[in-house]
Amino acid sequence: MTHRALVTRGDGALVLEERGPFHPGPGELVVAPRAVGLCGTDLELVDGLVDPAYVRYPLVIGHEWTGVVTESGAAQWTPGDRVVVEGIVPCRHCAHCAAGATNICDTYAELGFTFDGAAAGEVVVRAELAHKVAPHVASEDAALVEPAAVVYHGLSRAVARPGLECLVVGDGTIGLFAVQLLQLWSPAKVVMAGRRSEQADLALAAGADEFAVTAPRASFDVVVEAAGTPSSVRDALSAVRRGGTVLLLGLPPHGEATPVPIDDLVNGDVVVRASFAYTSSSWSQVVALLNSGRIHPGAVVTHRFGLDGYRDAVAALRTPPPGVARGKVLLELQ
Repeated sequence: MTHRALVTRGDGALVLEERGPFHPGPGELVVAPRAVGLCGTDLELVDGLVDPAYVRYPLVIGHEWTGVVTESGAAQWTPGDRVVVEGIVPCRHCAHCAAGATNICDTYAELGFTFDGAAAGEVVVRAELAHKVAPHVASEDAALVEPAAVVYHGLSRAVARPGLECLVVGDGTIGLFAVQLLQLWSPAKVVMAGRRSEQADLALAAGADEFAVTAPRASFDVVVEAAGTPSSVRDALSAVRRGGTVLLLGLPPHGEATPVPIDDLVNGDVVVRASFAYTSSSWSQVVALLNSGRIHPGAVVTHRFGLDGYRDAVAALRTPPPGVARGKVLLELQ
């Protein structure tokens, strides 16, 4: 039977359209999504602001999600299995894939960007990219494996040891995930620098020791830029101590630029590391952390809507009301 899907053509609009019915080919699964996270990148997809090399329209959005297998074309999966599915679809043959860097596969393909995503009644995926979700894991936790894997992948290469003083610049969901996941490395201190004081309680609940509305003057061993704006990049570069590391996780609109104080970086022996998405290995590690109960990404969810409430979901994402904290916006599908 057909199902509804949330479609954009990059013209600023989202519409519900009928799609399907779907059936799996060999090595494929049909999955019914149960929860779909929305993020700032989804807004950029809707508004046509994503680099054209990374998107194909018309497009069903939804790259953060979890669901239940309804039909299987792979022997190891059966209907009723709960899954999370890697969004990046690697070729497994290029030099990057052979080295484990599936995030920068020579052939870029990703659910919710170049393939239809999961804001729909059904989605077809490659079975090899599916990972089983333990029965005790809440759907809102499982739905956020994707952004958690993005953050984990970056942190795993930027945080060298326990006991470091860390700053997270940006108070959105990537920043909140950075605060939460930094705890895995036993930092000495984690400070979040945000723009909305309403986010302070969410930051502290995620594990931050302090929340500041402006970037602190102190120097930090690791600075995570999680806002994706030129000003936040400048704040991050100015807050790192000599010998420290700046991790760029935020993704600004295509073509955004900012001046870089090259002499300060060289004189300070500073490492600046940009991190794109996640590898298959990082994804697997995050699923293991999720299934073991060591992380709870769903703790940052503050807004929940049904598929019919997508307009309200987008409004909450675009313009949070004054005085209201905004963490992750989630679509709950039945």
